[in-house]
Amino acid sequence: MVDFAIVPNKTALINVDMQNAFVENSPIAAPEGPEVLKRINKLSAACRKTGILVVHTIVGYRPDHSNVGIAQAFAGDVIDKRLLDLDQPSAALHSALDVEPGDILLEKPRYGAFHATDLELILRSRGIDTVIITGICTNVCCETTAREAAVRDFKVLFTSDGTATFDFGGLTRQEIQRATCASLSLVFAQVLSVDDVIAKITKAARAAA
Repeated sequence: MVDFAIVPNKTALINVDMQNAFVENSPIAAPEGPEVLKRINKLSAACRKTGILVVHTIVGYRPDHSNVGIAQAFAGDVIDKRLLDLDQPSAALHSALDVEPGDILLEKPRYGAFHATDLELILRSRGIDTVIITGICTNVCCETTAREAAVRDFKVLFTSDGTATFDFGGLTRQEIQRATCASLSLVFAQVLSVDDVIAKITKAARAAA
């Protein structure tokens, strides 16, 4: 199994779409959203302490829906309810998410964090070659971002308990979570727990000191 080392100044944490609509109290919220948010805050704090860049992504659409495109065909009910319109409270980052002045806020119009954004430019300009991925939901925006990063030759650490999803398509969220992590671990990412990532970060920081 692949085992990527963490070099803090070459690593970024990407917290994917920890928005109100995905965390709680909406049709597309992950049941474990609040618990995952707490783990993400813990990981973010460890990252900032060691100089790892923290990025928070926000998926959403212009209020006039001029950039919705084909997403309307797959998520018409969601978009009609304006849950992901960027001017709506449901699209805002959850108030319990820790966001610090040095963090990057990245709006994205599609599922992956690299498509139609300047994320790659931000990372390359800082010499970053490794990304840690957390967020909601596991098998859509998180997985897409992990795959986008991997095909750009970033080393990807994907958190098994720092991501979450919901039941659909006749599958439970636990089944979806397991299948997604298994697929990513084959050729796209190292899959590990939030605590394991923090242990890697701590080990790297001690070695640097």
